[in-house]
Amino acid sequence: MLKGIPKILSPELLKVLAEMGHSDRIVISDGNFPAESMGKNGIVIRMDGHGVPEILDAILQVFPLDTYVEQPVSLMEVMKGDKVETPIWDTYKEIIAKYDDRGAAAVGNIERFRFYDEAKTAYCIIATGESALYANVMLQKGVVVD
Repeated sequence: MLKGIPKILSPELLKVLAEMGHSDRIVISDGNFPAESMGKNGIVIRMDGHGVPEILDAILQVFPLDTYVEQPVSLMEVMKGDKVETPIWDTYKEIIAKYDDRGAAAVGNIERFRFYDEAKTAYCIIATGESALYANVMLQKGVVVD
C-alpha cells in the first residue's frame, strides 16, 4: 500500500497512469460501452464493481488534465432521438472543478461514433459497472508541473 494514493487505484491502473505521456487519452467507460472491442489494440482494465464518478475522482487526484487544449475532457453526446437524461454529467463537472480551475469549461461533447473512433486510439479503457447511460468520459493527460 502507498500513502496518499486513493485505494481504488490498483497497481495495474497506477502503472498505466504513470506510463501515459502528455496528450495520451484514457477512457472511463460505462457498463454498456464495448470496452473490449474498442480497446483490442490497447489496454483494457476491468473495474466492474465501481462507478465512473468514484474512478474519475481518484484518477484526477494523480492525473493532470491537458492545459494545451481547450477541452481535455470529452463526453459521449446523446444520440438524436434518445430521450435520455444525463445528470451524471453534472457530477463529472463537479469532480473536475475540484482538480482543474477551468471546471465545466474543460468538458466538451463528442458525437457517439466519433467517440468510438477516438476510444480505439486511447492508451487505456477502464471498463466499469456504471449503469448510467451516456456515462463515458475521455480524459487527455497534461504535464505534471511541480
